[in-house]
Amino acid sequence: MTDPVARRAATTTLVTGPVRSGKSRHAEDLLWQSESVTYVATGRVATPDDPEWNRRVADHQSRRPASWRTVETADVAAVVEAAREPVLVDCLGTWLTALVDEAGWDDLVAAAELVRAAGDRLVESLGVATVPVVVVTNEVGWSLVPTTPSGRFFQDELGRLNAGVASVAARVHLVVAGRVLDLSDAPVVPTQPRPRTLDA
Repeated sequence: MTDPVARRAATTTLVTGPVRSGKSRHAEDLLWQSESVTYVATGRVATPDDPEWNRRVADHQSRRPASWRTVETADVAAVVEAAREPVLVDCLGTWLTALVDEAGWDDLVAAAELVRAAGDRLVESLGVATVPVVVVTNEVGWSLVPTTPSGRFFQDELGRLNAGVASVAARVHLVVAGRVLDLSDAPVVPTQPRPRTLDA
């Protein structure tokens, strides 16, 4: 069995945490000294129908240096594979939403196939990345289990995706209440049951 640590890309960092924890600011700070950065915005663009969302988008844009290039796309793996400069992906939660929107929330079986195929490709790309890549994601599983199938689907798939990205990331940072916890050297949950050792 391959040592999971051996699969980690020295260039990849996963930043995770709840809403308004400061994870995006921390991710930006990790690349702040880089003159050229490709910022991958996975969320929907500003719209006149949602002024609150527009304020969020504007807040993120105002923090980024003018020299950083913004790419709005759901094909995150393609950006990582072609990158010749540091990449910041913000975030996996909105990326997952975009993928399910494409497949349709009424057919979660088809959505799962699309999401997992795209997730596997992204994890593979991150695992062999040759430039620094910082990936922001959300922790949505700390509250109650959602009451709707679509809510449970989103929670489950994002948790699975986060674990996949973490498996190839050299660094994993958890941001909570504006504080950063470095989980990079924390024990990894085994994917298979460990062999039992019985005393004679």
